[in-house]
Amino acid sequence: MSDLLWPGDARSGAICSDATVLAALVRVEEAWIDADLSGLAGPDDLPALAVAAEEGGNPVIPLLALLRERLGDDPRAEVLHRGLTSQDVLDTGLVLCLREAAGRVRGDLDAQIATLAALADRHRHTGLAGRTLTQHAVPITFGLKVAGWLQGVLDARDTLARAARLPIQLGGAAGSLAAPVALAGSPAAALARVAATAERLGLPLREPWHTSRAPLTGFGDALVTCTDAWGRIAADVLVAARPEIGELTSARTGGSSAMPGKRNPTLAVLVRRAALAGPPLAATLHTAAATMVDERADGAWHVEWATLRTLARRTVTAGSQTAELLAGLRVDEQRMAATLAAARPGIDAEQRTYEQTGGPYRGATDEIIDAALKRAGERPC
Repeated sequence: MSDLLWPGDARSGAICSDATVLAALVRVEEAWIDADLSGLAGPDDLPALAVAAEEGGNPVIPLLALLRERLGDDPRAEVLHRGLTSQDVLDTGLVLCLREAAGRVRGDLDAQIATLAALADRHRHTGLAGRTLTQHAVPITFGLKVAGWLQGVLDARDTLARAARLPIQLGGAAGSLAAPVALAGSPAAALARVAATAERLGLPLREPWHTSRAPLTGFGDALVTCTDAWGRIAADVLVAARPEIGELTSARTGGSSAMPGKRNPTLAVLVRRAALAGPPLAATLHTAAATMVDERADGAWHVEWATLRTLARRTVTAGSQTAELLAGLRVDEQRMAATLAAARPGIDAEQRTYEQTGGPYRGATDEIIDAALKRAGERPC
């Protein structure tokens, strides 16, 4: 899967692709009846399933027709999907796909944290002109700036760790488990079957959440927390990479179709793009959650699927791009020092008001950096 108009999308590979979603839907059906359905539906069936999905409004309905046709007289055809509804299969299938996306993002977050921790420590004493509202403020160090980046990435890591515990979503036609109870003979037996299905899929157990969409809005918000952190880094890199500033450069640059000598900080540009695009997608999920109605919403449920896919793939792509950007970041310490020197004496005005004229004016810089490094060495709860 690739997207010509979203450069870098190939980095996300098969995450939430049609083939991956199809496989996840089949996995849910398999786990429910505890039977193997492999080989009955595959990528070659996607065009026909996509067309047929329009009639019922979701892809589970034509998938079931295909599976039953290919099972024929096989006893599995009789028990397939019994007790479930389309939303059970689609919601839980998407959870499986999103869990895979979260794993990819976590891997890139770990790489970013390692790079940023080393960078913050290495440059804890590298002088830099601090800037607020685009103007020189007070002297800081580049290590302090990187520690700020690191704290944002650590916040993203911790937020994603909590949100990625997406649970199974099985409730039957209207979220009451009526059909599973009728099939199993008692509520306890039906709940046990749901628990067994969750265990087969490796998902946390939870009561049905047909129209209570906090698991999905929370996951979307966690992805945007990631792109927020990366966007902040990319924005700082883009400013510092301006030729007139020249404090940072990227090891990987892109060219121009018109200007042969131009070297654009393409990775930072593309990461910032993802940060700009993420919040509206999360807002769509919240709008859908706020307009859920009855026991299955008419349109609000349907808008989630492609929104989640787009947000997940773009976040995976941006995570990979950010990890590469940071790994190849080049720091021009001499340029930083020259800019700081040129900003004097104005940049030392606050220091003079406190009559602290001896030594660097760096406050608790070392302590702040050390706190970020300590947190980077911890694992999220």
